[in-house]
Amino acid sequence: MAFGSFVVMRNLDFSIRKGEVFVIMGGSGCGKSTLLKHLIGLIEPAQGEIFYGERNFTQAQADVRAEILRGVGVLYQTGALWSSMTLEENVALALEQYTDLAATEIREIAALKLSLVGLGGFEDYYPSEISGGMQKRAGLARAMALDPSILCIDEPSAGLDPISSKRLDDLILELCDSLGTTFVVVTHELQSIFDIASDSVFLDAVSRTMIARGNPKELRDHSDDPRVRQFLNRQPDMGGRAAS
Repeated sequence: MAFGSFVVMRNLDFSIRKGEVFVIMGGSGCGKSTLLKHLIGLIEPAQGEIFYGERNFTQAQADVRAEILRGVGVLYQTGALWSSMTLEENVALALEQYTDLAATEIREIAALKLSLVGLGGFEDYYPSEISGGMQKRAGLARAMALDPSILCIDEPSAGLDPISSKRLDDLILELCDSLGTTFVVVTHELQSIFDIASDSVFLDAVSRTMIARGNPKELRDHSDDPRVRQFLNRQPDMGGRAAS
């Protein structure tokens, strides 16, 4: 991953297993969100390729990429809801654009998706009328509109209080268990990492590469790399600063 001559990360090589919660973790500024943008095609790799199953996403034509991405939902840090639309209209938008369903069917599906994230009865509310945590859940409902097999979430806990953050973590696990959805989550919040992740990759801003891969709890207790242990145990770094 690079911007011009500036290399953000190099030599990234990992696979994400179907039906797991995979966390991209590391300190601030290491390139976590940038990696997520590469995975969904918003930024092109400077070198290397990204595959979805056996399909080469990086080399694919635009129509093939669009087909692949129909199976991927994205929840951005802010929720990114359309402020002029109700929650139901936000969720319904993708269904209106990409399906031939009747308006009544779309309304029913939008209501179901909102119900799945605990927002049944809030269909006619606007984003400004609900809390930040509810906005995140509404954004997740919209990301789920087309029944994607993969959901990518960027910093789900950003801007949330601890209770709202815990509810969102619990919701991710419930959806993974009940729907078999694969989650790719960017976060530096340790509690969320330990609560939801079955696998992870650790990005290091200094060496500009991945320095660990595996279950975060196992990495916390058994990693051979002191940088990984410092991060996952909230220990100070060599300069005496708290790991972020």
